[in-house]
Amino acid sequence: MNQVRPVVARAVRVMAFLGLVLVGDPLRCARSEPPRREVVPGYSTTRLVPGVPYDLAGKRILFTNWNFIQPGDLDWVDRQGKSVYVHGNEDMYASRHVGVEAPFGIRIVAKRPRVVGPLVRPHRCILQYGGRYLGWTDNELYESADGMAWTKKANLRLDREKDGIYHVFVDPSAPSDERFKSVWTDTTMTKEEFDAYLKRYPRDWEPRALLHFKENGQVSCIRGSVSPDGIAWRTLPEPISVEYSDTLNTCYFDAVLRKYVLYTRYWSVGPYTLTAAPDIRHSWTGVGRRAIGRSESDDFRHFPPSRMILDPPPSMLPSETLYTNCYTAAPGAPDHHLMFPAVWNASIDDTTRIVMASSHDGQNWYWVPGGELLETAEYGQWNGGCIWAEPNLIELPNGDWALPYTAHNVPHKYPRGQRKAGLGYAIWPKGRMVALEAATRGQFTLMPLISPGRTLKINADTKRTGGVRVEVAGDPERTFDKCDLLFGDLHWAAVHWGGKADLGKKPGEPITLRFRLEKAELYAVEFE
Repeated sequence: MNQVRPVVARAVRVMAFLGLVLVGDPLRCARSEPPRREVVPGYSTTRLVPGVPYDLAGKRILFTNWNFIQPGDLDWVDRQGKSVYVHGNEDMYASRHVGVEAPFGIRIVAKRPRVVGPLVRPHRCILQYGGRYLGWTDNELYESADGMAWTKKANLRLDREKDGIYHVFVDPSAPSDERFKSVWTDTTMTKEEFDAYLKRYPRDWEPRALLHFKENGQVSCIRGSVSPDGIAWRTLPEPISVEYSDTLNTCYFDAVLRKYVLYTRYWSVGPYTLTAAPDIRHSWTGVGRRAIGRSESDDFRHFPPSRMILDPPPSMLPSETLYTNCYTAAPGAPDHHLMFPAVWNASIDDTTRIVMASSHDGQNWYWVPGGELLETAEYGQWNGGCIWAEPNLIELPNGDWALPYTAHNVPHKYPRGQRKAGLGYAIWPKGRMVALEAATRGQFTLMPLISPGRTLKINADTKRTGGVRVEVAGDPERTFDKCDLLFGDLHWAAVHWGGKADLGKKPGEPITLRFRLEKAELYAVEFE
């Protein structure tokens, strides 16, 4: 029975990516009742157990952080090659260091996209689903076969969303009547609704939600809506979170955590003095730096207030804030979490720029080296006022990756009487968004994985005198020496050993892969 659980876990994650929903409630059970696993005899847990081998949620690995690359280990050996690690008694120069699976000669480098636009596309949210592309405006649903030419499918039927639909995601754990979900900001929660909410959740609210309460008696919150088809929407009766988050909030179901994850607007500002009554209206809106918050819940109907996970680092200017989050997963790799925040420089020139962050778990985030992607264009152009990235990152039929890109012709807070919006995409040709670069020679070992396929393909680009070779650890027939050299423009090229592409492992078996790069940029690997 225990041998089946990793396969089930991987299946759940794959279904989360594909947007599939099973008949009945098996996915609901997987979410609400995590499998209990024995760690050592007599002790079991429902918590995630750390370690390798990993299951992949999809069939791809990207290199936006070091999560899938081993840091390596070491040994110290004497003149006879015997280990004297820590407990030996050798002279100062009598033993030598031995690296074990040591990575060297590689670095992570983000690539700048090119902007395609302005063009006609849905302006609120785009996602890939079931072999097609779906796109929402504030009150319409469109679909496309290629992500470029869009056809209106239906007018939306909304019950409470006055400004229409914003961020939409597919929930693979939900019953069919709630397959599509949306989150949006609301500032019209009444005092009566707030008091009733406090009776159920006396601690689950954030003081900034009362920003405008003295003025109009209303409370700010985040609401959730559900739909069977992305067309007819039903707003949940209670807010999903009571906090102030006036931005494009994003949400998804994490099949590894078995939880919903919500990303919000936060403010990087310290606690108000204890010596005076709080001035919630004026004490934080002007001085706090906008940042990004996160909350998680096993119930889409209720989230605790978010906590800050990203704020402007010291490497940014003191005038810059993180205005949006633009959370998305990577195409074909739902366990590769990405953000494309808009950095707003309000007090200097009222422009924005787009940067990149990545995470292996959606909780711990890192700024990607070289991830200063796009700046506001010259004033007077269609994108010369301010620019924004919006979910989701999609893969076009030709293999390019496209991130929805919105721009205005005037700065963000400029008088808006003549403001015009333009829509486009930020495009990474062939999906080459972040490279694992070896300027000369480099080597690394992937974390042990449960193989999801028998063939390995790579997306890479090398110099004419460079190349890529791969080795299957422990397999004498699939060594570096027996690997056929891959070089040039390699867009999902299969790795061969002696002309054969078979990895020598059945799907579901553990595998460890080593890579040697020479004058190469490796963007991703894919199992088939």
